[in-house]
Amino acid sequence: MSHLVTERGTPAGPPPPVHDHGGRGRLVEVVIPVYNEERVLAASVRRLHAYLADTFPYPFRITIADNASTDGTWRVAQELTGRLDRVDAVHLSLKGRGRALRHVWGTSDADVVAYMDVDLSTDLDAFLPLVAPLISGHSDLAIGSRLTRGSAVVRGPRREVISRCYNLLLRTTLAARFSDAQCGFKAARTEIVQALLPSVEDEEWFFDTELLLLAERNGLRIHEVPVDWVDDPDSRVDVVRTARDDLRGMARVARRMLTGAFRAPVGGRRTPAAGGPGAAAGLPAGMARQLPAFAVIGAISTLAQLVLFVLLRLVMGPLWANALSLVVTTIGNTAANRRFTFGVTGTRRALRQQLEGGATFLLGLALSTGGLALLHAAAPGASRAVEVIALIAANGVATLVRFLLMRAWIFHPRRLGDRDEGAGSPHAGAPGTGPRTDVAISGDGRAPAAEETGGTL
Repeated sequence: MSHLVTERGTPAGPPPPVHDHGGRGRLVEVVIPVYNEERVLAASVRRLHAYLADTFPYPFRITIADNASTDGTWRVAQELTGRLDRVDAVHLSLKGRGRALRHVWGTSDADVVAYMDVDLSTDLDAFLPLVAPLISGHSDLAIGSRLTRGSAVVRGPRREVISRCYNLLLRTTLAARFSDAQCGFKAARTEIVQALLPSVEDEEWFFDTELLLLAERNGLRIHEVPVDWVDDPDSRVDVVRTARDDLRGMARVARRMLTGAFRAPVGGRRTPAAGGPGAAAGLPAGMARQLPAFAVIGAISTLAQLVLFVLLRLVMGPLWANALSLVVTTIGNTAANRRFTFGVTGTRRALRQQLEGGATFLLGLALSTGGLALLHAAAPGASRAVEVIALIAANGVATLVRFLLMRAWIFHPRRLGDRDEGAGSPHAGAPGTGPRTDVAISGDGRAPAAEETGGTL
C-alpha cells in the first residue's frame, strides 16, 4: 500500500488503545527515511524485511519515507510495497529527515515506532534489544550508541572526531546524559513520541538531538544499546552544513531551556511517593527547574572563562589571567542566573545581588588560584593543558557551592521580598509608586501572585 503526502502531517491526537496485532503482540513500525537512494533502497529493504520476518518475535511494518527524491526512489518504493507484505511507503514533497519522521511517527497506529538509516550501517542484531525495553514499558525512548562500552565502530578519523566533539558539546553545554545523539538507529513508545513531537521544531538532522533533549527535560527514560556500526563510504551527508545547523539548533534549544519554554505535555517517571519531577529525585521545591538552567549557564561561563584565560595567558601570568577572566565571567554568570535560573527581572537590587555574587567570585578565585598554586608547586613548568584541567576541577567545586549560595542566600525568596525594608524606607508607603518589576520568587522558583509577595512597598 502506498499514498501521497504533499505537506507535513499533523501529529495524531490521543494514542489508540493497544491491540493484539494478529494475536502475536505489539506492532513495531520501522521507518526508513530516504532521499535519492534508488541504487540501494531495494536491497536494503529486502534485507531488513527478511531479517525481521525470520527472527523478530513481534509483528512489524516497514515504512519507506521518501523525502522529495528527484531520481527513481519513489518508483522503487512503490514496487517494494507491491512485492513485499508489511511494507508501506509515503512520499513527501519537501526534504528533511525530521519532517519524514514527524509525519510517519505522528500518524502511526503502532505501539512502538523506530527508524534506521537506509544503508543499514548498524548491525540488525541490535534491533530487538533496542525495542524490547519499550515494549516491556521499562523505557520511553531507545537509541543505538556507537560511543558506549561494548560498541564496535568502523569509520574514518574525521567523522569519529566530529561525532565525539558534538556529543561532548551536548553534555557540557546542554547537560545531555545520552552518549550518541546522531546514530541512525532509534525507537520510542508511540504515545510518548506523539506527545513530544509538537514541541520539536527542527525538520532536518537536528531533529533526533532535539527530541532526545526534550525527552530528558521532561523526565523520560532513554535506553542505550551499544551497536556494531560500519561507516557507509558512499554517505552524502554534508558534514560542514550539518555541523553548522546542529550548532544553531543547540543555541535555539538553550534559549528555550533558559526561558522555561522547552516543555512537552508528557509526564516523566516518578517514584510512588513523588509529587513531581523534583520530588522523584528527593530535591527541594523549585530545584528541579532551576538546576538545568544553572547547569547550562555554568557550562557557558566555564567555557568563556577558559577561553579568556588562554588568551590572557599570552600577555600575563597564570594567577592574574585566572583572576581577570573570573571577574568578567562572574558578572555575566550572576546576571544570567538572576534572570533565567531564579526568574528575577528589572534593575531593582541588581547592584546588591552583583556585589553578593562577588562573594562567589572570591570563592571561585580562592579555589582556582589555590589549585593553580598547588599545581605549580607540585609540578613546576606544567603545560597550559594541565593548567586548564586544574581550572576545570576547581571550577566544578566552586560551581556547586555557587548554586547553593545563590539559592539559599542571594536569591532566596524571603530576601527577594520586601520584608527586609522597614517603615523608614524611602519606598514604604510612597504615593504614586508603580507596580514592581522585581517580585518575590516562590518556593518552586516562580513568581507568586500579588497577595503572596508580603505586602505592598
